[in-house]
Amino acid sequence: MWKPIHLVPPNTRIDFMRFHRFTFILAVIMTLASIGLVAVKGLNFGIDFAGGILMEVRAPQPPDLADLRGRVGGLGLGEVSLQTFGDPNTVLLRLPQQEGGEEAQQAAIGKVRSELGSGWDYRRTETVGPKVGSELVKNAVIAVALAMAGIFVYVWIRYAWQFGVNALFAMVHDVVTTLGLFSLFGLQFDLATVAAILTVAGYSVNDKVVVFDRIRYEMRRYKTMPMGDVINLSVNETLSRTTVTAGLTFISVLALFLFGGQVLHGFAIALMWGIFIGTYSSICIAAAGLFNLRHSKIRGDDEDAKEAGKGATRGA
Repeated sequence: MWKPIHLVPPNTRIDFMRFHRFTFILAVIMTLASIGLVAVKGLNFGIDFAGGILMEVRAPQPPDLADLRGRVGGLGLGEVSLQTFGDPNTVLLRLPQQEGGEEAQQAAIGKVRSELGSGWDYRRTETVGPKVGSELVKNAVIAVALAMAGIFVYVWIRYAWQFGVNALFAMVHDVVTTLGLFSLFGLQFDLATVAAILTVAGYSVNDKVVVFDRIRYEMRRYKTMPMGDVINLSVNETLSRTTVTAGLTFISVLALFLFGGQVLHGFAIALMWGIFIGTYSSICIAAAGLFNLRHSKIRGDDEDAKEAGKGATRGA
């Protein structure tokens, strides 16, 4: 007879609460380190945020980037940034914003085309002004902040403020460490990455709601069980669902990273990291945080009465 395959055995009993202090300290260190990286090193903003001119061009054969940089740099258009894109023949060429409005931008594009010649395939040309770029940065920050605030309010109303605070801290950890990853490796940060970060926040809170639901259910079922044991039981009971969901989602995003092209690499990397760190924070931050945040108030009068009874017994 066929038997189902269990990635996580049904009777798994991992003592997550045993390591809750270590995981919390690790989360704080990662968050602060990411903030420091972004503050010191900054983000490698794409054309969406930085402004300027972006040209995607393809040569008949792999070009010499050093020679190409010298030729375009000699046009007097400012500092030129070049990198291969997708294959050795394709190059992404970035120029700073030119003074003089749209006419100056088009004149700069014309100079580059004249220098490269007609043998090149000009696949894409984009121009973004500095004002538009700064507005996009502001709007991206507002979008992420409003999304996280909305999620916090939802979790607070559905459960209790203790759940909301832990969910918010875990989401801040997920988002900030994603920014730290992009800063550390100099990955391009653009509007697609912002979309990925919002997706990470939504995916993360979905996983946390599943764990919170189980914790609330077990708290009502075992009113006298110690809170640490309730959290361990709840996390272990949802571990199979969490593992399968995260694993399948990660495989899908990995396929997007491998076969989606260079344009989607940043988006896919942010999602892959978000899936991993979101699963970690659901178990080791959001759930474990309830253990230290006035959990007796979540459980109601039964838990308070139990604690009072213990105190009376010790006093006698």
